Amino acid sequence: MTAVEPTNATKVRVGDLSVFYGEKQALFGVDLDVPANQVTALIGPSGCGKSTFLRCVNRMNDVIDGCRVTGSILLDGVDVNDRTLDVVQLRARVGMVFQKPNPFPKSVWENVAYGPRIHGIASSHAELDRIVISSLDRAGLLKEVQDRLHEPGTSLSGGQQQRLCIARAIAVSPEVILMDEPCSALDPIATATIEGLIDELREKFTIVIVTHNMQQAARVSQRTAFFHLGEIVEEGETGKIFTNPTDQRTQDYITGRFG
Repeated sequence: MTAVEPTNATKVRVGDLSVFYGEKQALFGVDLDVPANQVTALIGPSGCGKSTFLRCVNRMNDVIDGCRVTGSILLDGVDVNDRTLDVVQLRARVGMVFQKPNPFPKSVWENVAYGPRIHGIASSHAELDRIVISSLDRAGLLKEVQDRLHEPGTSLSGGQQQRLCIARAIAVSPEVILMDEPCSALDPIATATIEGLIDELREKFTIVIVTHNMQQAARVSQRTAFFHLGEIVEEGETGKIFTNPTDQRTQDYITGRFG
């Protein structure tokens, strides 16, 4: 597979994004450009709007009663909130990996085959099998599970389950992968494996990751956005945000003075 050269082209452009849950406002006029083939880390204290922002990009907030979203989220120039847009197709283009590994109660093979099957991506069983094997390989899991493809995905270790969920996400060839604290339930060794995988995957995918781990954000991302009280205080190149932030609140959060 040909690697895509990293580029600074904007993949997702968010403008004046506000989110309301009933009377409570969770995001206030957020603007953020997410560059293609890079990892953008969202950092900030709990309850500051990071996960809410993430869920807006593939319209996961649609399933929450009383949630209202204003502003624009452009994916390759097309507003994802356009009501004529097919949400199923959007979620094929924008995959998601959650905080807690959530494999389906099916075999390892069936977990990965599920997406390509329902989206009609494979025209034969042989092609479906090729997609499954390729996805497991790209997720760094194939060697560990090649003799266990028909065992339940839930029988794998936590770190393996999370890589299975990543394989499931990439099996439909999304363009963007959203990761909501993908390592918070994992041990340090599994975390290091996932971080290495994220670095490899950005050659082909645009990745947005929510993390509470400052060291992780510094290790895996090229750009970082600091959220506080539903607003982006500061965003920019990761090295600058961590070594020379312009806002005192960013400095205080990164150095552990609050959060």
